Parts: sequence; structure tokens; C-alpha cells
Amino acid sequence: MKLTVKLFMASLVIAGLAMIKPVTAAPQTWTGSISDAMCAGSHGDKGGTQQKDHDCSVSCAKKAGGSYVFVNDKDKKVYKIANQKDPNLEVHAGHKVELTGELKGDTITVSKIAMPAKK
Repeated sequence: MKLTVKLFMASLVIAGLAMIKPVTAAPQTWTGSISDAMCAGSHGDKGGTQQKDHDCSVSCAKKAGGSYVFVNDKDKKVYKIANQKDPNLEVHAGHKVELTGELKGDTITVSKIAMPAKK
């Protein structure tokens, strides 16, 4: 009888734990640019135009140990990007974008990258 009660209680605990949803950060949207970790938005003589900024960012991000980053326009903070294989990173490198994702510490997991609407 005692074993039955213990097993019943254990199954209730396990069922309760299974129903708990993991806490995730709410998606946020920022305006800024996709760059590379080495340049962090400042491409020097290899930048200056949207095409040059794009080419520099892609080249640096593809080097060994390189990666894409997001530079927030509002505070100029540089954020790491978790999902480096997102093909939109290369497409939008060097562009001013609206980036949507989940922020954890200094890293964003990107869910959407879009060009800002023209006013």
C-alpha cells in the first residue's frame, strides 16, 4: 500500500513537471545594421557605401573565427547573433535593418530580418 501511494505521488510530480513551459524571452525588434565581429560596423577604408559595407562584413564573417553581429542604432551596442547560419545575415550584411529576435545577455537569436519601410 505504501509503495502504491509513493508511486502515485511520484507520477503526479512527473506529470506536473511535464506541464511546466520553459520561460523564453519575448521577441523584440531593433533598428540597426548587420556587420561582422571584427569591424563591428566600422569598416574603415573598406566601407563607406552600402555595397562596400556589405562586402567587408561578408568577407570578415566568413574568415576563420569570424561571425555576424548586430549594431543597434539606438545605443550603438554590438550584439552577438546566435544563429549564424541564417542566410538572411549574408543577404542583409551592411544594410540598415529591422531585426526581430530574442535577447539573452548580449546575444540575439534572430527570427526575422527586414529592410525598414521607406517613409
